[in-house]
Amino acid sequence: MLKLSLKNAPLISLLCWLGTGCQPEMPAEVRSGLVYCSEGAPETFNPQLVTSGTTIDATSRQLFDRLLDIDPISGDFVPALATHWEVREDGLSYTFYLRPGVQFHTTDYFRPSRPLRASDVRFSFERIMQIEHPFHRIGGGDYPYFQTVDWGNRVSRIATPAEDQVVFYLRQRDSSFLSNLATDFAVIHSAEYAEQLLQQHQPQRLDSHPIGTGPFRFREYRKDGFIRYYRHNDYWGTPSQLEQLVIDIEPNNAKRMARLLTHECDIIAYPRMSELELISQRPDIKVQQQSSLNVGFWAFNTSRPPFNDARVRRALAMAINRDAILQSVYFEQAQNASTLLPPRSWGHHPEIALPSYDPDAARQLLSEAGFPYGFAMTIWAMPVQRLYNPNATRMAEMMQADLARIGVRATIVSLEWNAFRRQLRLGEHDSVLLGWNADNTDPDNFFRPLLSCNGVESGTNRAMWCDPAFDALLGQALLTDDRSIRRSYYWAAQEYLAEHLPLLPLAHGKRFQAINARVGGITMNPYGGIDLSGAFLRQPEGAP
Repeated sequence: MLKLSLKNAPLISLLCWLGTGCQPEMPAEVRSGLVYCSEGAPETFNPQLVTSGTTIDATSRQLFDRLLDIDPISGDFVPALATHWEVREDGLSYTFYLRPGVQFHTTDYFRPSRPLRASDVRFSFERIMQIEHPFHRIGGGDYPYFQTVDWGNRVSRIATPAEDQVVFYLRQRDSSFLSNLATDFAVIHSAEYAEQLLQQHQPQRLDSHPIGTGPFRFREYRKDGFIRYYRHNDYWGTPSQLEQLVIDIEPNNAKRMARLLTHECDIIAYPRMSELELISQRPDIKVQQQSSLNVGFWAFNTSRPPFNDARVRRALAMAINRDAILQSVYFEQAQNASTLLPPRSWGHHPEIALPSYDPDAARQLLSEAGFPYGFAMTIWAMPVQRLYNPNATRMAEMMQADLARIGVRATIVSLEWNAFRRQLRLGEHDSVLLGWNADNTDPDNFFRPLLSCNGVESGTNRAMWCDPAFDALLGQALLTDDRSIRRSYYWAAQEYLAEHLPLLPLAHGKRFQAINARVGGITMNPYGGIDLSGAFLRQPEGAP
């Protein structure tokens, strides 16, 4: 069991004095288990309500399970809460058979009287698809990922012919259906807990005081401070060796690194690229890396001029030195992106060529579009570090300088992370630096959330780009399970995007995390968020 030592107290005090800062100490009773230092606070404790990677990392795989998962090596679907499933020949129904004896969390605010049943699965998804459902509008009524994949229109109904059997009936074939059920958003809640909350007139607590079947159970959240989870001793899988998991919230990169070096943090995700070589030389720190299905991009708000003009978007793309960004922001720990899809995706189009860096041609194109003297615009830069964009502020500064050379005067906008996301959804940006990390292998997981018309309505399409011709290509790709046919539609979609450029793909970043050398059992998953359930702590040498 890890006890956070105070032997480094003088160094910690010095770091605080130097401005690396220290939050108020966590209570002594949480100084056991594992401490994961996160770059931001969760928006909610229900992954169904968000697409934010920060929230997903803190909640999804720690607290909840899904019907099925994805094997991190093969990319195949594997059983989770469902032991197996059947698909009707016409693709219009999926039957899942539930694992017996799965226990929900027991906490000081809920004590389950029964194990997982089919009614829990039905509740979890009917809340999303039925606007008259008593929980549908709790928390705002937005389920962004499910809205982008048109869940409410594609699933006609959910049946529970037995306590261990759930049937999803679809209105039309959807070859991405299983992939969507394997995402970190498709978590299963307790219908019994929901009923208790209705009786207590506190339905909103479903999303703030979670009950799941996952490896950890919720204990405490101090806003913008830390989250504390306890081990779920009745977990259906292999119980965690950790008694506690603490997620320490620290948006400042330097402070997170300082806490890792003083062993206040056992794990930090997204260490700064400039420090990777330095920390990898320390015997007490391990740096893990892996390629991942992600993309960082620059999205233009196509709902407002002049960004509704494809010539302007192309000119802006030609003004940006993407090779310099790859070197100075990613420190060459990323691949230059030519499309939204990473090269390891089976739908990736290998022959797409984006506009090359050419400031002179960019100025000429701007002049042809009616802006011979340029214009003013904003670049919104996300304030947190993610694998697809390790330093959005630095990237925005480089873009600002590039754009100035063609007469475009760019102002950089950055806000606190949750405020940033709220304001962004209002469409007040001219452009924004963001990205996406896929949690399954299906190309649809990139296209529909980021660029479909449904994505505009749900708030995941930051380009505010709605093109029926593009949506039609995506729709056709879902009507068959033949991968070669599907690939042809996704190639056509990528060619269409290269022509219209509602956003500019920038890079596919490698995934890094830095951990205390005493921590074992941490593997990096190319699909989805962070899973800390397998972690364990090695005893220091000489310990009894």
